[in-house]
Amino acid sequence: MSASSSNTSRFHVNLPKRSVFTVPDGAGVGIECRSGSVWVTLDRDMRDIVLEPGDRFESTDHRRVLVSALEPSCITVSDAQPAAMPLPARSRAWSPWRLLPHGLSPA
Repeated sequence: MSASSSNTSRFHVNLPKRSVFTVPDGAGVGIECRSGSVWVTLDRDMRDIVLEPGDRFESTDHRRVLVSALEPSCITVSDAQPAAMPLPARSRAWSPWRLLPHGLSPA
């Protein structure tokens, strides 16, 4: 994760095919597709939002955002705050942004 000089936090996430990245509160968060293709879903939102390289989505709602990789992809996430999560006892290199492949996309 790197921060720019304007207090904007920004980091890149590599997503294997069919993996899901979650942003617990999407208000003010930007998702940009750098490579591949991702499906962005917001809780209680009926839209299908598919991002291709160069496309960007910004949320203004306080809703959970799920980013599902339709193929191996890379996204840039900006202005997100990590959720409070317990630290696993056996993982020394733990990060609140750790990606866990789920094998299923939200449907």
